[in-house]
Amino acid sequence: MKTLITNAQLVNEGQITTQDLLIENGRISQIANQITAPAGAKVIDAQGKHVMPGMIDDQVHFREPGFPNKGTIASESRAAVAGGITSFMEMPNVNPQTTNLQALQDKYDRAQQSSLANFSFYLGATNDNLEEIKRLDPHQACGVKIFMGASTGNMLVDNRATLEGIFANSPVVIATHCEDSPMIQANENAMRAKYGELVPMHLHGEIRSREACLASSRLATELALKNNARLHVLHLTTADELYLFQAGKTLSELKAANITAEVCVHHLYFNDADYERLGSQIKCNPAVKTRNDQLALIEAVNNDVIDIIATDHAPHTWDEKQAASYFSAPSGVPLVQHAMLSLLDLHAKGLFSLDKIVQKTSHAVAERFELKERGYLREGYMADLVMVDLANPYTATTENTRYHCGWSPFTGHQFAASICGTWVNGHHLFDGNKFINNQVGQKLTFTR
Repeated sequence: MKTLITNAQLVNEGQITTQDLLIENGRISQIANQITAPAGAKVIDAQGKHVMPGMIDDQVHFREPGFPNKGTIASESRAAVAGGITSFMEMPNVNPQTTNLQALQDKYDRAQQSSLANFSFYLGATNDNLEEIKRLDPHQACGVKIFMGASTGNMLVDNRATLEGIFANSPVVIATHCEDSPMIQANENAMRAKYGELVPMHLHGEIRSREACLASSRLATELALKNNARLHVLHLTTADELYLFQAGKTLSELKAANITAEVCVHHLYFNDADYERLGSQIKCNPAVKTRNDQLALIEAVNNDVIDIIATDHAPHTWDEKQAASYFSAPSGVPLVQHAMLSLLDLHAKGLFSLDKIVQKTSHAVAERFELKERGYLREGYMADLVMVDLANPYTATTENTRYHCGWSPFTGHQFAASICGTWVNGHHLFDGNKFINNQVGQKLTFTR
């Protein structure tokens, strides 16, 4: 459990410095200009490479329990680690749904047996489980998830009194999916009347419209301000919503902030012109929108209007995604293996600095969710690291794609950079080509 990484370009807390980093007993024990290797230490020369805190993905759907044909905690956490994601927070729309404390504990029990990455889970809200939310210990879950737009089963929360109760009583951060369901239904009806079942895929962003997103996001922020709740609005997709969020928040302000916002990698990387090439492969909710929205989201990340970058990883089988009808093709994209690579592509294009990527994928997540001793390269912190090579391109292929569903919208794409190592709790799990250790991750803990 001793590893010395030498000559690394460390990306951390707004700086890039050439230093050595020593890992002992799962933690970063020393960072210095030059470190003598202790007896028995594995030494890795990182000359020419960058070492960053591992990405902490606050929004994934790993499909367990209930949908093993799409993915499992084991398969998707493995893909995440190969992509430089060292911790994840997983959503409740599984089967059975994670809407009570027993179902929540069941998921922890599963993850403790099979997850290579560190893990936490959301308790899901419904129109009738407010008392369960009130009983939640703040250390039991990363947050409470509210689907304020269409969801599976009974997880659409559209009762105003229930929403008021959750915002007034949640003991943890409230994470919301914001889309207005009646607006979406009206748009679907109009498109069906015009096209039948064969709605062109590029109209997905008009069905899951900007107006539907804005109406729901506005309601969520109003409820948060009224009830002094801690709200985190997930996966923003439009320029229209950005005025709801404060610019220039510092990392130290995120812990206590009333309202924070997130964007997902696919909404930064794709726009509606990509439907022609990729079709249902990028059908997701909320929808990929226009080029102008994409550019506005990128600017909002750089201006600290948007606080966190995540994936909303949501795998479906290839056959499901290739359904003939627009309405039959499910929404969701597998992303955890290629999320960091896509951000490094945007870095190569001059759109994001490396320190901004680290801020949004690690530091800010740790602060917002009050994670204990993770998200930074600091002595004494857990050694969750990713090493990247900005000079070594990586091509995504069917053969090297690790999602259980076996496909990616990036298949055939050459990324500008590559992942060449991932450490979780000090264990060197992935060397850039293969897994060299199968040590399971840990349950995330909080400083609440």
